[in-house]
Amino acid sequence: MTVDVIVIFVLAAYVGFEIITKVPPQLHTPLMSGTNAITGIAVVGAMLSAGAGRSQLASWLGLIAMILASMNVVGGFLVTDRMLKMFGGKKERV
Repeated sequence: MTVDVIVIFVLAAYVGFEIITKVPPQLHTPLMSGTNAITGIAVVGAMLSAGAGRSQLASWLGLIAMILASMNVVGGFLVTDRMLKMFGGKKERV
């Protein structure tokens, strides 16, 4: 791993943390939906990494990344759905 990759990772983590902590609560649902779309791209990248067959380590890391990213997408959709239901009106029961 080169120093460039580590520097990019640290900067991305810092900028991401700073952006997320400054988001007002009213924007969490739209932000979660956008994040789910981006995480879907990460799932595709993880699938490509796991299926490339370059090395055993890359395949295992790709599988782990695919599992974690999929959990993030599913959890994000569940949270978004729950938040949107809070804004819906009460439905009459028959």
